[in-house]
Amino acid sequence: MENNSLGLKAELKSLVKPIFVEIALVMLLGAVDTVMLSHLDTGVEGGSDNAVAAVGLDNQLINLVILIFQFVSTGTGIVCAQYIGAGFRKKLVQVVGIALMMNLLVGLSMSIFLYFKAETVLEFMNLRPELMKDGASYLRITGSFVFFQAIGLAFSASLRSAGLVKYPMRVTFIVNIINIIGNYSLIFGHFGLPALGVEGAAISTVVCRGVSMTALAIIHTKKHIDKFPLEWFRPFPWQELKNVLKIGVPAAGEELSYCLSQVVITYFINYLGNTALATRTYCANCIMFVNLFCVSVVQGGGIVVGHLIGMKKAEAAFKMGNFVYRYALIITLVIGTLLAFLGHPILSFLTDNQEIIRLGTIIFFIDIILDIGRVGNIFATGTLRSTGDAVYPVIIGIIFQWSIAVGVSYLLGITFSLGLIGMWIGFTLDENLRAIILRRRWLSKRWKTKTLVK
Repeated sequence: MENNSLGLKAELKSLVKPIFVEIALVMLLGAVDTVMLSHLDTGVEGGSDNAVAAVGLDNQLINLVILIFQFVSTGTGIVCAQYIGAGFRKKLVQVVGIALMMNLLVGLSMSIFLYFKAETVLEFMNLRPELMKDGASYLRITGSFVFFQAIGLAFSASLRSAGLVKYPMRVTFIVNIINIIGNYSLIFGHFGLPALGVEGAAISTVVCRGVSMTALAIIHTKKHIDKFPLEWFRPFPWQELKNVLKIGVPAAGEELSYCLSQVVITYFINYLGNTALATRTYCANCIMFVNLFCVSVVQGGGIVVGHLIGMKKAEAAFKMGNFVYRYALIITLVIGTLLAFLGHPILSFLTDNQEIIRLGTIIFFIDIILDIGRVGNIFATGTLRSTGDAVYPVIIGIIFQWSIAVGVSYLLGITFSLGLIGMWIGFTLDENLRAIILRRRWLSKRWKTKTLVK
Protein backbone atom coordinates (compact mmCIF):
# COMPACT_ATOMS: atom_id res chain seq x y z
CA MET A 1 0.00 0.00 0.00
CA GLU A 2 2.85 2.38 0.87
CA ASN A 3 4.57 1.70 -2.45
CA ASN A 4 1.30 2.38 -4.27
CA SER A 5 0.94 5.70 -2.44
CA LEU A 6 4.49 6.69 -3.33
CA GLY A 7 3.81 5.75 -6.94
CA LEU A 8 0.73 7.99 -7.07
CA LYS A 9 2.63 10.91 -5.54
CA ALA A 10 5.42 10.41 -8.07
CA GLU A 11 2.82 10.41 -10.87
CA LEU A 12 1.32 13.60 -9.44
CA LYS A 13 4.68 15.36 -9.36
CA SER A 14 5.45 14.27 -12.93
CA LEU A 15 2.17 15.89 -14.03
CA VAL A 16 2.39 19.01 -11.86
CA LYS A 17 5.80 20.18 -13.08
CA PRO A 18 4.89 20.66 -16.76
CA ILE A 19 1.39 21.93 -15.86
CA PHE A 20 2.99 24.46 -13.51
CA VAL A 21 5.34 25.70 -16.21
CA GLU A 22 2.54 25.81 -18.80
CA ILE A 23 0.15 27.81 -16.60
CA ALA A 24 2.99 30.14 -15.56
CA LEU A 25 3.73 30.80 -19.21
CA VAL A 26 0.03 31.37 -19.99
CA MET A 27 -0.14 33.88 -17.14
CA LEU A 28 3.05 35.46 -18.40
CA LEU A 29 1.35 36.11 -21.74
CA GLY A 30 -1.13 38.47 -20.07
CA ALA A 31 1.45 39.89 -17.68
CA VAL A 32 3.80 40.79 -20.54
CA ASP A 33 1.03 42.86 -22.14
CA THR A 34 0.42 44.67 -18.84
CA VAL A 35 4.10 45.35 -18.13
CA MET A 36 4.87 46.60 -21.63
CA LEU A 37 1.77 48.77 -21.85
CA SER A 38 2.56 50.24 -18.42
CA HIS A 39 5.76 51.65 -20.00
CA LEU A 40 4.02 52.95 -23.11
CA ASP A 41 4.66 56.65 -23.74
CA THR A 42 1.31 58.00 -24.97
CA GLY A 43 2.24 61.65 -24.65
CA VAL A 44 -0.61 62.12 -22.17
CA GLU A 45 -0.28 62.14 -18.37
CA GLY A 46 -1.62 58.85 -17.01
CA GLY A 47 -1.91 57.49 -20.56
CA SER A 48 -0.09 54.23 -19.86
CA ASP A 49 -2.27 53.51 -16.81
CA ASN A 50 -5.35 54.21 -18.97
CA ALA A 51 -4.11 51.73 -21.59
CA VAL A 52 -3.62 49.11 -18.88
CA ALA A 53 -7.11 49.82 -17.50
CA ALA A 54 -8.75 49.49 -20.94
CA VAL A 55 -6.96 46.22 -21.76
CA GLY A 56 -7.71 44.90 -18.25
CA LEU A 57 -11.44 45.42 -18.80
CA ASP A 58 -11.23 43.83 -22.26
CA ASN A 59 -9.50 40.78 -20.85
CA GLN A 60 -12.28 40.36 -18.28
CA LEU A 61 -14.70 40.11 -21.21
CA ILE A 62 -12.45 37.83 -23.27
CA ASN A 63 -12.05 35.53 -20.26
CA LEU A 64 -15.82 35.36 -20.02
CA VAL A 65 -16.01 34.27 -23.67
CA ILE A 66 -13.24 31.71 -23.18
CA LEU A 67 -15.25 30.19 -20.32
CA ILE A 68 -17.98 29.38 -22.83
CA PHE A 69 -15.46 27.18 -24.66
CA GLN A 70 -14.04 25.92 -21.40
CA PHE A 71 -17.22 24.10 -20.41
CA VAL A 72 -16.73 21.62 -23.28
CA SER A 73 -12.98 21.37 -22.64
CA THR A 74 -13.44 20.80 -18.90
CA GLY A 75 -16.04 18.11 -19.46
CA THR A 76 -13.86 16.52 -22.14
CA GLY A 77 -10.79 16.37 -19.90
CA ILE A 78 -12.62 14.74 -17.00
CA VAL A 79 -14.58 12.23 -19.11
CA CYS A 80 -11.43 11.31 -21.05
CA ALA A 81 -9.43 10.79 -17.83
CA GLN A 82 -12.03 8.33 -16.52
CA TYR A 83 -12.26 6.54 -19.90
CA ILE A 84 -8.48 6.21 -20.07
CA GLY A 85 -8.49 4.71 -16.58
CA ALA A 86 -11.21 2.27 -17.68
CA GLY A 87 -9.54 1.50 -21.06
CA PHE A 88 -12.40 2.79 -23.27
CA ARG A 89 -10.50 3.78 -26.45
CA LYS A 90 -13.44 4.18 -28.84
CA LYS A 91 -15.40 6.29 -26.37
CA LEU A 92 -12.30 8.44 -25.84
CA VAL A 93 -12.03 9.21 -29.56
CA GLN A 94 -15.74 10.01 -29.76
CA VAL A 95 -15.56 12.46 -26.86
CA VAL A 96 -12.58 14.35 -28.32
CA GLY A 97 -14.24 14.53 -31.75
CA ILE A 98 -17.41 15.97 -30.21
CA ALA A 99 -15.38 18.56 -28.25
CA LEU A 100 -13.53 19.78 -31.34
CA MET A 101 -16.75 20.12 -33.34
CA MET A 102 -18.62 22.01 -30.61
CA ASN A 103 -15.77 24.41 -29.81
CA LEU A 104 -15.25 25.19 -33.49
CA LEU A 105 -18.90 26.11 -34.03
CA VAL A 106 -19.22 28.17 -30.84
CA GLY A 107 -15.81 29.78 -31.36
CA LEU A 108 -16.65 31.02 -34.86
CA SER A 109 -19.98 32.40 -33.62
CA MET A 110 -18.33 34.37 -30.81
CA SER A 111 -15.61 35.69 -33.14
CA ILE A 112 -18.19 37.12 -35.53
CA PHE A 113 -20.14 38.68 -32.64
CA LEU A 114 -17.11 40.40 -31.10
CA TYR A 115 -15.91 41.75 -34.45
CA PHE A 116 -19.18 43.56 -35.13
CA LYS A 117 -20.23 44.42 -31.55
CA ALA A 118 -17.00 45.43 -29.75
CA GLU A 119 -18.06 49.05 -29.13
CA THR A 120 -21.58 48.02 -28.13
CA VAL A 121 -20.25 45.64 -25.49
CA LEU A 122 -17.88 48.26 -24.04
CA GLU A 123 -20.59 50.91 -24.00
CA PHE A 124 -22.75 48.46 -22.04
CA MET A 125 -19.85 48.15 -19.57
CA ASN A 126 -19.88 51.96 -19.29
CA LEU A 127 -16.23 52.25 -20.34
CA ARG A 128 -15.10 55.87 -20.08
CA PRO A 129 -14.74 57.84 -23.35
CA GLU A 130 -10.98 58.36 -22.85
CA LEU A 131 -10.52 54.56 -22.73
CA MET A 132 -12.91 53.65 -25.56
CA LYS A 133 -10.50 53.92 -28.50
CA ASP A 134 -7.92 51.54 -26.99
CA GLY A 135 -10.57 49.27 -25.50
CA ALA A 136 -12.54 48.86 -28.73
CA SER A 137 -9.42 48.28 -30.84
CA TYR A 138 -8.05 45.59 -28.52
CA LEU A 139 -11.40 43.80 -28.08
CA ARG A 140 -12.22 43.76 -31.80
CA ILE A 141 -8.84 42.32 -32.83
CA THR A 142 -8.51 39.69 -30.10
CA GLY A 143 -12.22 38.85 -30.17
CA SER A 144 -12.30 38.27 -33.94
CA PHE A 145 -9.88 35.38 -33.62
CA VAL A 146 -11.04 33.94 -30.30
CA PHE A 147 -11.96 30.70 -32.11
CA PHE A 148 -8.21 29.90 -32.12
CA GLN A 149 -8.45 29.65 -28.34
CA ALA A 150 -11.60 27.51 -28.52
CA ILE A 151 -10.00 24.81 -30.67
CA GLY A 152 -6.69 24.95 -28.79
CA LEU A 153 -8.47 24.36 -25.46
CA ALA A 154 -10.07 21.16 -26.77
CA PHE A 155 -6.73 19.77 -27.99
CA SER A 156 -5.00 20.74 -24.74
CA ALA A 157 -7.69 19.11 -22.55
CA SER A 158 -7.41 15.87 -24.53
CA LEU A 159 -3.61 15.77 -24.25
CA ARG A 160 -3.70 16.50 -20.51
CA SER A 161 -6.25 13.77 -19.80
CA ALA A 162 -3.80 11.26 -21.28
CA GLY A 163 -0.97 12.57 -19.09
CA LEU A 164 0.75 14.20 -22.10
CA VAL A 165 1.11 17.47 -20.22
CA LYS A 166 4.63 18.30 -21.39
CA TYR A 167 3.48 19.07 -24.93
CA PRO A 168 1.08 21.93 -24.08
CA MET A 169 3.87 23.26 -21.86
CA ARG A 170 6.37 23.31 -24.72
CA VAL A 171 3.89 24.98 -27.04
CA THR A 172 3.17 27.68 -24.46
CA PHE A 173 6.89 28.29 -23.99
CA ILE A 174 7.37 28.92 -27.71
CA VAL A 175 4.27 31.12 -27.82
CA ASN A 176 5.63 33.25 -24.96
CA ILE A 177 8.81 33.96 -26.88
CA ILE A 178 6.75 34.95 -29.93
CA ASN A 179 4.55 37.18 -27.75
CA ILE A 180 7.47 39.01 -26.13
CA ILE A 181 9.07 39.68 -29.52
CA GLY A 182 5.72 40.61 -31.04
CA ASN A 183 4.82 43.01 -28.23
CA TYR A 184 8.25 44.63 -28.23
CA SER A 185 8.08 45.11 -31.99
CA LEU A 186 4.46 46.20 -32.40
CA ILE A 187 3.77 48.16 -29.21
CA PHE A 188 6.90 50.31 -29.35
CA GLY A 189 7.77 50.08 -33.06
CA HIS A 190 11.04 48.16 -33.39
CA PHE A 191 12.66 46.14 -36.20
CA GLY A 192 11.19 48.48 -38.80
CA LEU A 193 7.59 47.88 -37.67
CA PRO A 194 5.12 50.66 -36.77
CA ALA A 195 4.48 51.60 -33.11
CA LEU A 196 0.86 50.49 -32.70
CA GLY A 197 0.52 50.62 -28.90
CA VAL A 198 -2.54 48.73 -27.64
CA GLU A 199 -3.41 47.58 -31.18
CA GLY A 200 0.07 46.05 -31.48
CA ALA A 201 -0.44 44.08 -28.25
CA ALA A 202 -3.72 42.74 -29.66
CA ILE A 203 -2.14 41.64 -32.95
CA SER A 204 0.67 39.87 -31.08
CA THR A 205 -1.90 38.05 -28.91
CA VAL A 206 -3.85 36.85 -31.95
CA VAL A 207 -0.72 35.54 -33.70
CA CYS A 208 0.28 33.66 -30.55
CA ARG A 209 -3.13 31.98 -30.22
CA GLY A 210 -3.02 30.93 -33.87
CA VAL A 211 0.45 29.41 -33.50
CA SER A 212 -0.62 27.62 -30.30
CA MET A 213 -3.73 26.09 -31.89
CA THR A 214 -1.79 24.85 -34.94
CA ALA A 215 1.03 23.34 -32.88
CA LEU A 216 -1.37 21.57 -30.49
CA ALA A 217 -3.32 20.11 -33.44
CA ILE A 218 -0.15 18.66 -34.97
CA ILE A 219 1.06 17.20 -31.65
CA HIS A 220 -2.37 15.75 -30.87
CA THR A 221 -2.40 13.95 -34.23
CA LYS A 222 1.09 12.52 -33.81
CA LYS A 223 1.09 11.65 -30.10
CA HIS A 224 -2.48 10.90 -29.04
CA ILE A 225 -5.30 10.44 -31.57
CA ASP A 226 -4.24 10.25 -35.21
CA LYS A 227 -7.71 9.89 -36.77
CA PHE A 228 -11.41 10.10 -36.06
CA PRO A 229 -13.11 7.27 -38.03
CA LEU A 230 -16.48 8.48 -39.36
CA GLU A 231 -18.08 5.11 -38.65
CA TRP A 232 -17.47 5.70 -34.93
CA PHE A 233 -19.79 8.70 -35.17
CA ARG A 234 -22.59 6.86 -37.03
CA PRO A 235 -24.98 6.81 -35.35
CA PHE A 236 -24.00 9.92 -33.42
CA PRO A 237 -22.67 9.04 -29.91
CA TRP A 238 -25.29 10.95 -27.95
CA GLN A 239 -24.35 9.26 -24.69
CA GLU A 240 -20.79 10.62 -24.89
CA LEU A 241 -22.11 14.10 -25.63
CA LYS A 242 -24.39 13.72 -22.63
CA ASN A 243 -21.43 12.72 -20.41
CA VAL A 244 -19.37 15.71 -21.57
CA LEU A 245 -22.27 18.09 -20.90
CA LYS A 246 -23.04 16.39 -17.59
CA ILE A 247 -19.64 17.54 -16.32
CA GLY A 248 -19.01 20.51 -18.60
CA VAL A 249 -22.26 22.44 -18.17
CA PRO A 250 -22.15 22.50 -14.34
CA ALA A 251 -18.41 23.23 -14.43
CA ALA A 252 -19.01 26.08 -16.85
CA GLY A 253 -21.97 27.20 -14.78
CA GLU A 254 -19.78 27.74 -11.72
CA GLU A 255 -16.95 29.38 -13.66
CA LEU A 256 -19.34 31.41 -15.80
CA SER A 257 -21.10 32.62 -12.66
CA TYR A 258 -17.75 33.60 -11.16
CA CYS A 259 -16.59 35.38 -14.29
CA LEU A 260 -19.92 37.20 -14.71
CA SER A 261 -19.78 38.28 -11.08
CA GLN A 262 -16.28 39.63 -11.70
CA VAL A 263 -17.51 41.53 -14.77
CA VAL A 264 -20.26 43.12 -12.65
CA ILE A 265 -17.71 43.96 -9.95
CA THR A 266 -15.45 45.48 -12.61
CA TYR A 267 -18.46 47.56 -13.68
CA PHE A 268 -18.69 48.85 -10.09
CA ILE A 269 -14.94 49.49 -9.93
CA ASN A 270 -15.22 51.50 -13.13
CA TYR A 271 -17.46 53.91 -11.22
CA LEU A 272 -14.66 54.41 -8.68
CA GLY A 273 -12.45 55.85 -11.43
CA ASN A 274 -9.50 54.98 -13.66
CA THR A 275 -7.13 54.69 -10.69
CA ALA A 276 -9.21 51.93 -9.08
CA LEU A 277 -9.61 50.10 -12.41
CA ALA A 278 -5.86 50.24 -13.10
CA THR A 279 -5.09 49.09 -9.52
CA ARG A 280 -7.41 46.12 -9.97
CA THR A 281 -5.62 45.18 -13.21
CA TYR A 282 -2.13 45.46 -11.71
CA CYS A 283 -3.07 43.50 -8.58
CA ALA A 284 -4.91 40.79 -10.49
CA ASN A 285 -1.88 40.21 -12.73
CA CYS A 286 0.39 39.83 -9.69
CA ILE A 287 -2.01 37.70 -7.62
CA MET A 288 -2.58 35.18 -10.41
CA PHE A 289 1.04 34.08 -9.95
CA VAL A 290 0.25 33.34 -6.30
CA ASN A 291 -2.51 31.01 -7.48
CA LEU A 292 -0.22 29.35 -9.98
CA PHE A 293 1.04 26.53 -7.77
CA CYS A 294 -2.41 25.73 -6.39
CA VAL A 295 -4.02 25.58 -9.83
CA SER A 296 -1.27 23.38 -11.29
CA VAL A 297 -1.32 20.95 -8.34
CA VAL A 298 -5.12 20.68 -8.48
CA GLN A 299 -5.11 20.10 -12.25
CA GLY A 300 -2.45 17.42 -11.93
CA GLY A 301 -4.28 15.91 -8.98
CA GLY A 302 -7.53 15.98 -10.96
CA ILE A 303 -5.98 13.82 -13.69
CA VAL A 304 -4.74 11.27 -11.13
CA VAL A 305 -8.08 11.29 -9.28
CA GLY A 306 -9.94 10.84 -12.59
CA HIS A 307 -7.80 7.83 -13.49
CA LEU A 308 -8.33 6.32 -10.03
CA ILE A 309 -12.09 6.83 -10.26
CA GLY A 310 -12.05 5.14 -13.69
CA MET A 311 -10.26 2.20 -12.08
CA LYS A 312 -12.86 2.23 -9.25
CA LYS A 313 -10.32 3.10 -6.54
CA ALA A 314 -12.35 5.71 -4.66
CA GLU A 315 -10.43 5.50 -1.37
CA ALA A 316 -7.10 6.02 -3.13
CA ALA A 317 -8.65 9.02 -4.92
CA PHE A 318 -9.76 10.45 -1.55
CA LYS A 319 -6.28 10.15 -0.03
CA MET A 320 -4.71 11.70 -3.12
CA GLY A 321 -7.14 14.62 -2.94
CA ASN A 322 -6.29 15.34 0.71
CA PHE A 323 -2.58 15.27 -0.08
CA VAL A 324 -3.13 17.72 -2.96
CA TYR A 325 -5.03 20.15 -0.70
CA ARG A 326 -2.39 20.27 2.05
CA TYR A 327 0.41 20.62 -0.47
CA ALA A 328 -1.29 23.48 -2.33
CA LEU A 329 -2.35 25.41 0.79
CA ILE A 330 1.11 25.57 2.38
CA ILE A 331 2.93 26.70 -0.75
CA THR A 332 0.25 29.25 -1.71
CA LEU A 333 0.31 30.93 1.70
CA VAL A 334 4.09 31.22 1.58
CA ILE A 335 4.02 32.80 -1.89
CA GLY A 336 1.10 35.10 -0.98
CA THR A 337 2.91 36.39 2.11
CA LEU A 338 6.04 37.02 0.05
CA LEU A 339 4.03 39.04 -2.49
CA ALA A 340 2.50 41.15 0.28
CA PHE A 341 5.89 42.18 1.63
CA LEU A 342 7.31 42.81 -1.85
CA GLY A 343 4.16 44.52 -3.11
CA HIS A 344 5.40 48.11 -2.84
CA PRO A 345 8.56 47.69 -4.97
CA ILE A 346 6.70 45.51 -7.50
CA LEU A 347 3.97 48.10 -8.01
CA SER A 348 6.54 50.91 -8.07
CA PHE A 349 8.15 49.17 -11.05
CA LEU A 350 4.81 49.04 -12.88
CA THR A 351 3.57 52.58 -12.20
CA ASP A 352 4.59 55.88 -10.61
CA ASN A 353 1.02 56.61 -9.47
CA GLN A 354 1.37 56.71 -5.66
CA GLU A 355 -2.34 56.06 -5.05
CA ILE A 356 -2.20 52.85 -7.11
CA ILE A 357 0.89 51.74 -5.18
CA ARG A 358 -0.77 52.50 -1.81
CA LEU A 359 -4.03 50.72 -2.63
CA GLY A 360 -2.30 47.75 -4.24
CA THR A 361 0.01 47.18 -1.26
CA ILE A 362 -2.95 47.04 1.16
CA ILE A 363 -4.82 44.66 -1.18
CA PHE A 364 -1.86 42.25 -1.25
CA PHE A 365 -1.99 41.91 2.54
CA ILE A 366 -5.78 41.35 2.55
CA ASP A 367 -5.23 38.73 -0.13
CA ILE A 368 -3.25 36.53 2.27
CA ILE A 369 -6.51 35.77 4.12
CA LEU A 370 -8.33 35.43 0.81
CA ASP A 371 -5.75 32.81 -0.27
CA ILE A 372 -6.93 30.39 2.42
CA GLY A 373 -10.42 30.31 0.95
CA ARG A 374 -9.25 30.46 -2.65
CA VAL A 375 -7.12 27.33 -2.26
CA GLY A 376 -10.04 25.46 -0.69
CA ASN A 377 -12.33 26.48 -3.56
CA ILE A 378 -9.89 25.66 -6.35
CA PHE A 379 -9.16 22.29 -4.75
CA ALA A 380 -12.71 21.24 -3.87
CA THR A 381 -14.28 22.44 -7.11
CA GLY A 382 -11.63 20.87 -9.34
CA THR A 383 -11.42 17.57 -7.48
CA LEU A 384 -15.17 17.13 -7.11
CA ARG A 385 -15.49 17.60 -10.87
CA SER A 386 -12.86 14.93 -11.46
CA THR A 387 -15.01 12.45 -9.55
CA GLY A 388 -18.12 13.40 -11.55
CA ASP A 389 -19.69 15.48 -8.75
CA ALA A 390 -19.99 18.70 -10.76
CA VAL A 391 -23.42 20.10 -9.85
CA TYR A 392 -22.94 20.85 -6.15
CA PRO A 393 -20.07 23.37 -6.63
CA VAL A 394 -22.25 25.27 -9.11
CA ILE A 395 -25.10 25.72 -6.64
CA ILE A 396 -22.78 26.91 -3.88
CA GLY A 397 -20.82 29.10 -6.28
CA ILE A 398 -23.83 30.92 -7.68
CA ILE A 399 -25.34 31.56 -4.23
CA PHE A 400 -22.18 32.97 -2.64
CA GLN A 401 -20.58 34.70 -5.63
CA TRP A 402 -23.63 36.88 -6.13
CA SER A 403 -24.81 37.38 -2.56
CA ILE A 404 -21.37 37.88 -0.98
CA ALA A 405 -18.78 38.67 -3.68
CA VAL A 406 -21.10 41.04 -5.57
CA GLY A 407 -23.52 42.10 -2.81
CA VAL A 408 -21.10 42.65 0.05
CA SER A 409 -18.39 44.17 -2.16
CA TYR A 410 -20.93 46.70 -3.49
CA LEU A 411 -22.16 47.41 0.03
CA LEU A 412 -18.66 47.98 1.43
CA GLY A 413 -17.06 49.51 -1.64
CA ILE A 414 -19.82 51.79 -2.94
CA THR A 415 -22.48 52.25 -0.24
CA PHE A 416 -20.02 52.58 2.67
CA SER A 417 -17.43 54.34 0.46
CA LEU A 418 -14.57 51.97 1.32
CA GLY A 419 -13.66 51.75 -2.36
CA LEU A 420 -11.48 48.97 -3.72
CA ILE A 421 -10.36 47.93 -0.21
CA GLY A 422 -13.96 47.29 0.84
CA MET A 423 -14.58 45.28 -2.30
CA TRP A 424 -11.54 43.09 -1.62
CA ILE A 425 -12.88 42.38 1.87
CA GLY A 426 -16.10 41.20 0.20
CA PHE A 427 -14.10 38.90 -2.11
CA THR A 428 -12.28 37.47 0.92
CA LEU A 429 -15.52 36.70 2.75
CA ASP A 430 -16.97 34.99 -0.33
CA GLU A 431 -13.95 32.76 -0.96
CA ASN A 432 -13.63 31.59 2.63
CA LEU A 433 -17.33 30.81 3.17
CA ARG A 434 -17.52 28.81 -0.06
CA ALA A 435 -14.33 26.95 0.81
CA ILE A 436 -15.76 25.74 4.13
CA ILE A 437 -18.89 24.35 2.49
CA LEU A 438 -17.14 22.71 -0.49
CA ARG A 439 -14.46 21.13 1.69
CA ARG A 440 -17.21 19.54 3.81
CA ARG A 441 -18.69 18.08 0.61
CA TRP A 442 -15.36 16.52 -0.30
CA LEU A 443 -14.84 15.06 3.18
CA SER A 444 -18.38 13.60 3.19
CA LYS A 445 -17.42 11.31 0.22
CA ARG A 446 -20.86 11.71 -1.37
CA TRP A 447 -19.05 12.07 -4.71
CA LYS A 448 -18.45 8.29 -4.75
CA THR A 449 -21.87 7.78 -6.37
CA LYS A 450 -21.21 10.27 -9.23
CA THR A 451 -18.70 8.33 -11.37
CA LEU A 452 -19.28 8.20 -15.15
CA VAL A 453 -17.77 4.73 -15.55
CA LYS A 454 -20.35 2.08 -14.73
